[in-house]
Amino acid sequence: MPDLDPTTDFIAGTIAGIVGLLIAHPFDTVKVRLQNPDLSSKYHSVSHAFATIIREERFSGLYKGIASPLATCAFMNGLIFASYKFFLKAQVMDDSIPSLTQVAIAGSCCGVAMSLFTAPIELIKIRQQNMLESGLGSVSATKLVSTIHRKHGLKGLFRGFTATALREIGYGAYFFGYEATSRYLTTPSSGLNGSSSLLDSSQAESIPLWVLLVSGGVAGVIGWLPTFPMDVVKTRMQSTEAGEVRSIMLSETTTVDNPYRTTMSTIRHSYRTDGVGVFVRGLSPTLLRAIPVNMATFAVYETVAGLLST
Repeated sequence: MPDLDPTTDFIAGTIAGIVGLLIAHPFDTVKVRLQNPDLSSKYHSVSHAFATIIREERFSGLYKGIASPLATCAFMNGLIFASYKFFLKAQVMDDSIPSLTQVAIAGSCCGVAMSLFTAPIELIKIRQQNMLESGLGSVSATKLVSTIHRKHGLKGLFRGFTATALREIGYGAYFFGYEATSRYLTTPSSGLNGSSSLLDSSQAESIPLWVLLVSGGVAGVIGWLPTFPMDVVKTRMQSTEAGEVRSIMLSETTTVDNPYRTTMSTIRHSYRTDGVGVFVRGLSPTLLRAIPVNMATFAVYETVAGLLST
């Protein structure tokens, strides 16, 4: 396997992550609203959710909660690509091309490791995205972090961590989908060695743009499908917490026992009240965003990595 430069991976991943986030966030806001048990009845469909949010909260309503992921996007996305390369190289000690199994294992390990950062960031983002009342959208990420930490300590910021880690295992399928598609679309006759430029940045300029776009789109879809039910569980847990969060979001305090206390209680309660279909609620906007977002993410990553490697 070619030598890897973590600095190149980090910079390329950072730029790609910012581009992807700006495209993805409106779809993510709609997904979160559809998954939130307190708000899902307000929207009849994906298109209705988009229209309602824009009508009631203006276009900027679709970008509620973007400050938290944007502020950490550079750090996070750069680490995702760099840690993926780390776990990949840990399995391959020579110059051979990693197998697709090794690619999937590296992606899964990367996802679980990144959950330590993802869980609290997603918690704050989701809380902000769920704010409906006029003026509540101005509640800053800093204020939310301070309030949650004051009431629940550090543990409160990691609510939904288990569900987040189980969801992030999907990075195995994500990188597998990208690498498998890229290998399928690039043959030895094309002058490539049978792997994507994600594994060898020196190849970035040799791979046609359409291959990068198609591979990224496939990765986006395949990465979400196996673990999307855990995303629903995670969102429900992080959207519904008694006490301070409801007082900020809904201007009222509740002491009702929360059925979304743990991962298992959330799964059981969600299934009993909404049936199995609840675990794919919000899948449509997720897949709609996954294709263009990941087409752009991988294309930008490969392009920047190629430029930095020349």
